[in-house]
Amino acid sequence: MPEASVAARTVILTVDDDPGVSRAVARDLRRRYGGEHRVVRAESGDAALEALRELKLRGEQVAVLLADYRMPQMNGIEFLEQALDIFPGARRVLLTAYADTDAAIDAINVVDLDHYLLKPWDPPEEKLYPVLDELLDTWRHTDHRAVPTTKVVGHRWSARCSEVREFLARNQVPYRWYSSDEPEGRRLLEAADTDALRLPLVITPDGTALIEPGDQDLAARVGLATTPTAEFYDLIVIGGGPAGLGAAVYGASEGLRTVLVERSATGGQAGQSSRIENYLGFPDGVSGSQLTDRARRQAAKFGAEILTAREVTGLEINGAAKAVRFSDGHAIAAHSVLLATGVSYRQLDAPGVADLTGRGVYYGSALTEAASCQGHDVYVVGGANSAGQAAMYLSRGAKSVTVLVRGGPLAASMSHYLVQQVEDAPNITVRTGTVVESAHGADHLEQLTLRDTTTGHTELVDTHWLFVFIGAAPLTDWLDGTVLRDPRGFIVAGPDLSADGAPPPEWELDRAPYHLETNVPGVFVAGDARSESAKRVASAVGEGAMAVMLVHRYLEQS
Repeated sequence: MPEASVAARTVILTVDDDPGVSRAVARDLRRRYGGEHRVVRAESGDAALEALRELKLRGEQVAVLLADYRMPQMNGIEFLEQALDIFPGARRVLLTAYADTDAAIDAINVVDLDHYLLKPWDPPEEKLYPVLDELLDTWRHTDHRAVPTTKVVGHRWSARCSEVREFLARNQVPYRWYSSDEPEGRRLLEAADTDALRLPLVITPDGTALIEPGDQDLAARVGLATTPTAEFYDLIVIGGGPAGLGAAVYGASEGLRTVLVERSATGGQAGQSSRIENYLGFPDGVSGSQLTDRARRQAAKFGAEILTAREVTGLEINGAAKAVRFSDGHAIAAHSVLLATGVSYRQLDAPGVADLTGRGVYYGSALTEAASCQGHDVYVVGGANSAGQAAMYLSRGAKSVTVLVRGGPLAASMSHYLVQQVEDAPNITVRTGTVVESAHGADHLEQLTLRDTTTGHTELVDTHWLFVFIGAAPLTDWLDGTVLRDPRGFIVAGPDLSADGAPPPEWELDRAPYHLETNVPGVFVAGDARSESAKRVASAVGEGAMAVMLVHRYLEQS
């Protein structure tokens, strides 16, 4: 980055309780340094500290602090001591009278003072500028510059803090994590005027501090769209997994006014996969987040709207129009709707697990938490592809990974290529016929009780990490009474609507339902939420594209 552009973001702060002196110091500083640095002045220590906290939140950098020694309530040394906690890298200068030189010398040890200047400092070309030039040069070469990014301060074992990190990661929002008990985390909490009891704290790149934010507020503040731009569309896609993203790409590219609504983050379960190796066109594999990011950008390029952190709670049929209602009461409508809601991980039903979720027990969070598992013993529950992919990813840094499978060999439910990788990994152990009997821990997971399903023998193991991948359940309860579902909650469509393939009794049109069309004309389903679907990324994308073709056919005949 060019030095001038970096310097333009740095601040020189001066504080003096005498307004005349304060203005004079700021005037001389601006005359020499105003072209490359922003000069901020304050007339009390409290006001200067408040300004520093605001600068900290906005991600700006302070290069030099120039403080007058004799100020009421808070003298210059006391100010610099507190300012050191906010910007430890800033160079520190004390402005003193001749009678205060002893105090200035003492301050060298108290606040690691870089220099003290005697009043008057005229002419500045001889007494002020040479000192500041040297300090600025030292600051530049020390490199305390920060790249503006979203910052998250939280507790390591807080469930909500874990959810926020997962939300940002899955939505491709870069962030930096700070523990609330480390120095930088404490500085940010102080700058935001909050404490460790109200977490997480999220600081956006523009310096806005969000204390315990909800997903929708968080999404809006980090640049994700949450509000539709219109009230009526050609196609509303509900769900941002592979099927939904595929439909959004094909719908928008073919001229349909398309909006995709996602309650959490685009990508679905596939977006949480560390590596997908059997997807067409990627012989070396591709991570779920990479595939999701490309699909999302592709949909946006064609003009599809993508709304994040909007939960759909109802579908209303008003003649030819279909209204989709959100949890906040607002609604949008369209000629057609595609249900691509996907599935969610089933919860592990064992004592202690629910209380420790997000605090050592995780569902589909392997990518976010992997860095914290370095050198630890990790347990993975599940025997399908998602569990195998997580085990392989976690094994890169973990001391050991133990895969717990309720049933028999992995080959019964896991792809052959993945079984071979798991078996070849030196630090992965597979224990079949084994379940988690219970989880134990105070504020975070500390131990698991495992049970052998054949012998009934139990074993207590020490671990802080349990990742659960035990199948999935459809997110379709909100459709009850509107769209036909099978006994497990998956949406029934096309010829599956009746045993003989004929239209269902309530069907009002002369034609039979299209292949992916539900019992409601103009409402389609694609991907994992469809009854008897293949549960594979490629098939979900294909169904999303096919659904758009059927939407066109439906619109032409309506």
